[in-house]
Order: sequence, then structure tokens, then C-alpha cells
Amino acid sequence: MAERSFAHEVKSLRLGAGEEFRGEGILAVTKALLQSGVAYVGGYQGAPVSHLMDVLSDAEDILESLGVHFEASASEATAAAMLAASINYPLRGAVTWKSTVGTNVASDALSNLASAGVRGGALIILGEDYGEGASIMQERTHAFAMKSQMWLLDPRPHLPEIVRAVEQGFELSEATHTPVMLMLRIRACHVYGRFTARDNRRPEFSLADALANPHRDYGRIILPPSTYAQEREKVEQRLPAAQRFIAERGLNEVMPGGNGDVGIVLQGGLYNNTLRALELLHRADPFGRTDLPLYLLNVTYPLVPDEWERFCRGKKAVLVIEEGQPEYIEQAASQMLHQRGVASRIVGKEVLPMAGEYTVDVLRKGLQRFLDEWCPAAAAPAAPAREVSLTPMGRLAALVPPRPSGLCTGCPERPFFAAMKLLQKETGPLHISADIGCHSFATLPPFNLGNSIMGYGLGAAAASAFGSPQGRRAVSVMGDGGFWHNGLTSGIGNSVFNKHDDVTIIVDNGYSAATGGQDIPSSRAANQHRQGNNSIVDAVRGVGIRWVKRTHTYNMRETLKILRDALHTDYRGPKVIVAEGECQLNRQRRVRPLTRKAIEAGERVVRERFGVDADTCTGDHSCIRLSGCPSLTIKANPDPLRSDPVAHVDNSCVGCGVCGEVADAAVLCPSFYRADLIYNPGAWDRLLHAVRGAIIGWLQRGSERRRLRHAL
Repeated sequence: MAERSFAHEVKSLRLGAGEEFRGEGILAVTKALLQSGVAYVGGYQGAPVSHLMDVLSDAEDILESLGVHFEASASEATAAAMLAASINYPLRGAVTWKSTVGTNVASDALSNLASAGVRGGALIILGEDYGEGASIMQERTHAFAMKSQMWLLDPRPHLPEIVRAVEQGFELSEATHTPVMLMLRIRACHVYGRFTARDNRRPEFSLADALANPHRDYGRIILPPSTYAQEREKVEQRLPAAQRFIAERGLNEVMPGGNGDVGIVLQGGLYNNTLRALELLHRADPFGRTDLPLYLLNVTYPLVPDEWERFCRGKKAVLVIEEGQPEYIEQAASQMLHQRGVASRIVGKEVLPMAGEYTVDVLRKGLQRFLDEWCPAAAAPAAPAREVSLTPMGRLAALVPPRPSGLCTGCPERPFFAAMKLLQKETGPLHISADIGCHSFATLPPFNLGNSIMGYGLGAAAASAFGSPQGRRAVSVMGDGGFWHNGLTSGIGNSVFNKHDDVTIIVDNGYSAATGGQDIPSSRAANQHRQGNNSIVDAVRGVGIRWVKRTHTYNMRETLKILRDALHTDYRGPKVIVAEGECQLNRQRRVRPLTRKAIEAGERVVRERFGVDADTCTGDHSCIRLSGCPSLTIKANPDPLRSDPVAHVDNSCVGCGVCGEVADAAVLCPSFYRADLIYNPGAWDRLLHAVRGAIIGWLQRGSERRRLRHAL
């Protein structure tokens, strides 16, 4: 159950030649794949391409009607290995994942694929999760493309250009027998626009055709001596062929300007931000017309020396706008121009930052510095009005306190990590190897649990160095998504093989929750195209785990008991705790429509709500410090004799009961209460409510009479 359904939007994938497509970048990529005659598609979800997987999943009926095979791969390595089908057969295949972490996982298969080369077009669609909106370490795809010699496309965020990049990417791959990477930044994935559609195409050569006519080529096998010949082929044949294709098809764009003394070379994905920065400097208009010549690299690897020479010759200076580091394009440009005797000065990181996302404001400042130095007579300062318009963001940042990323309201992982926090009050600090996923937020306040994060599904592996010594036991955490991704082998299987004496916690929330709630092998929900409901407990027992227990995360008392047992048991060997609790976001997506429908139909529905008795609350706020639930906040104390604010549960509460459970397990206070909201109450509900109201009223009146007597 993905967080967003594209069931309505995928109808536009059926548009034919001449019809206008309107929609999001991710949807346009899918349409371009179908227009290109793709035969198979796979991938692994992750920002910012999770929605591409969701679109493909929602469009499976359309894919099947065209004879296109689609699968949600177990990992990025699985997806990359799918492209082996294009080595021997003229099959067009595409895979997708989050870069660069996904590329790292897939690197073995990708290196072999790039060495062997392909007959059919092989396209790798990468979500370049870099910059302020990123959720990973800050690295770029560019280095991997250069290392393995795969061509890297970085189209400007404009739907016609994105579609053209997909279609031309397949042709470039086939013309050069080389896999092609298509890099999409977050903004490109979600930009809206339009383009003129073409008819969808069935694969000219199908998977069934390949199976009916098996073919092998000794020269494509990744073993010596073939690998030595493949390396020479990369340099002597594939690279020149790619440069010719890029030049002949005009994949890169030159936008002439009036000022010939200076120019700007930029990555295609940075086009929109650069044009906006130039507009703020009064060097461009809102329609993209600028008086500065632009050389737009929709292909950032390989570079085409002839194009660089033509653009740079006769210019005093050229600014290279290249996001991230090292400055591969800038270095290559300096070498190419030097070898060709072009005297233009290459300017780059001396006016632009080496690290960090090139936002509009960053580019505006860098462009201003470049223009001030190289054409000061023409450089125009940013208008004061523009500067003033930027200040409200600074004022807002000063007023709003920083808030770290955290678990959602009602998250089932919250009580589990609260239990671990309580446990450390008994045991002292524990070494905890954290993992990628929702549970990684437990490394942040208010839990502050976790000493390291090494990669998706690598929580247990990260604790392997501490796996055997006598004494205190290392603890590791992984999610169910990471477990199926690679944690079963790299973590659990490894701990069995090496006889670790550690504790591994597998947080089973039922979905790949952090990437948008996609189904995984252990998901309970019925799925027409997938086989779910595979037991994590059975899987760990299958690789040799003998000590395994499961708990429900909302039952904190039981969770604490099992955690204590795991840390103190005499059993020597790896111990696994499966902490179960359905992702609250997905549960609400599933339950709320059913609840709303039942209420509208007049059925009796009971919904739980939790609150804090302001008269009882002491203002200690331990509940907030232990839980950190976004629905827990504070409000003014109703007692005029007390100044401390009291805890309060706001209307975002989903009724999970975690706050009360935390308070109960920690023996904090009796101020939490539960209320049942009854919709469409029956006669018995109304009678019970009247009786309760009468009794409570009688008790309150008696209490008031006693108070008045004491006052007199």
C-alpha cells in the first residue's frame, strides 16, 4: 500500500500520437519508456524515484497489455542484474533506484554489465538524492559513471527534454553497446509540465523471443581473456561512438547570448535554478532568454571536446556550474581546452561552493562574483527589492525552533525505542548499531539511540566486530525492509556462521515504510502481483537462529521483559527479537476510508482518543521526553497557583495509546486517560451515557458541597 496511488494518473499512459500529455516528471518517464518499446522494467524504491516504482506498479495492467515485464526487485543489485537480458538480446530494459546508495549496492552487477556491453538498450534511471532535500550522505553518480564508463544523462527539468532523454538514452545505449545512466534530481522527478505524446510500442524483440532462441557470445563473458578485449573496446570503439552520437543528435544544447566575452557551461539538471538566478541578476527574463551564452550539458559524461572548443574559443572566461565535488567536469574542461590551444579561463569552484546543493541563492551569489570579475561593465547588481524578498525566510528561521526528523504520530516504533531508553536506565549505555529506515530516526532526540548507521539492512553486520566477546552484548537494529534487502544474509546469516553472541532487533512494521509504504515479502496485505505474508521468524530460523522471540511494540511491558531476557540469558549465540507493529500511516490509509464509510452508513463505530487530565498533570513532561510523539504538546496550566505548562494531546492523535503506554511502563503519572468516541450510538450507549452522567454529576455536586463547607 504505497503512500500515493497513481491509479487515476496512469490513464494518461494510454495517450496516443499527437495527444497532449500533462503530468508529473515521474509519470512522463514511464510514458517515455512505453513509447520506446521497453521489454522489461525493474527497480528498488527510494527517494526521489519511489513514485516511479509506484506508477509502474499501478500501471501493471497497461504494461502487461504491451508485453512488458515489471517487477519490484528485492534490491538494487537484483534490479541491475536484470539488465543481463540485454547483453545477448536486442531487448530494451530499464531499472531504477535511489542513487548513490543504490548504485553502491548494484556496483558488482553494473561493473560487469559495463564491461560486457549490451545489444539491447539498457537504461538505469537514478534518483540523484543530493542536497538540502536528501536523506543520504552527499555523493554523486558521476564518479561511478566515469569509473565503469557508462554514459550519464542529466536532462534539464523540462518534460519534453526528460522524455527525449529516455528515448535517446536507449538509442545511445544501442549505438555504443554501453549501459546509460539517466540522472533525475528531486525537482525533475516532481516537476509538472506537458509534451506531445507518441504511440506506445510493444517490444520489437520480446522476452519470449529470447527464450525461444537462446544466444551466447563468448566475447561477452566476464572472464579473461574476454575482459581485456572489453576494456580496449570501451576506449577504442564505445567512447568515440558515444561522442559522435551525442554531437550528431544534438543531445547537448547551446543557447546563444549577446555577450560573447564570457559564457556559462552547466549541468542540465541545474538549468531551472541557473535561469532563476540570472533573472534575479537581471541577466535573464522569466521565459529563459538571457544575454549570456549557455552550453547545456544534458550529457555530463562523456564530454564532447569539439563542442567545448566551439563554445569556449574566443571567450575570456567560461563559468562551469557543476554541483558537488570533486569538480570532474571542470578538470576535464581545463585539460581539453589546453590540449586544443583554447586560452579561455575556466572558472568554477573559486566562485561557487565546493560542497552543497546549488540552490538559486547559491547560484545567484556565484554568478554575481563571476560577472563582477570578468565583465564588470555589464554586471548588474541584484535589485534591492529582490534582496528584500529573500529576508522573510531568514526571519522565519529565527522564529521557528529547529526540529529534527522524527517518527510519525502513532508510529509503532516509538514505544519500542521508548522501552529501549527505559532499559538503559537499568543496564547503562548499550552499543547499538542502527540502520537505514524509519527506525534510524531513533538516533535523534528524544531517543538518542544508535552509535552508527552503515547502510540499508547492515545494522547487524555493523555490530559484527562486537559479536563474540564475553560480557555485555552488542545490540543492532534493522527494519523489515532492510532485512529482506540484504540483512538476512549479511546480518543474520553472518551472525549464525560466526557464532555471535549479540542481539538483533528486526522492526517489522509490515511495509517498506520509509520509502513510501510499498509492499515487501512479509507484508500481510493481499497483493494481486506479489507473494507476501512470508514470515520473518521462519526466515531467521531457516538460516540457523535458535533464540528468536516476537513482541508487539505497543506492549511495552512485554517488550521490556524480552529485551532484559535477551541481554541476560545464559544462551550463547545470536538472538533475534522481531518487534511487530503495523506502520500507522499505512494503517490510517487503510482504516480511515472504511471508518468514514461505516459512519456514513449509520453503523456504530467506536474510536479511541487519549488525553491528559490538566488538573492531575504535574508538568513534569517525562511523557514527551520519552515518547516525542508529534501529537504530544503543552498548554497553559489551568491552576493559577502553578506556572509550569501541562502536557496536552492535540487533534492529530490517531489513538494508538503510545503516550499512555509509555507513562504506564515508566510508572510516570496517572494523568493520561482514554476516551471512547461513539458514532451512531445505539439505545444502550445512550442509556449508559445518561447513567454515567448522572452518577458523575452527583459526585461532582457532592464534592462541591464539601468544598464549600470547608471554605466556610
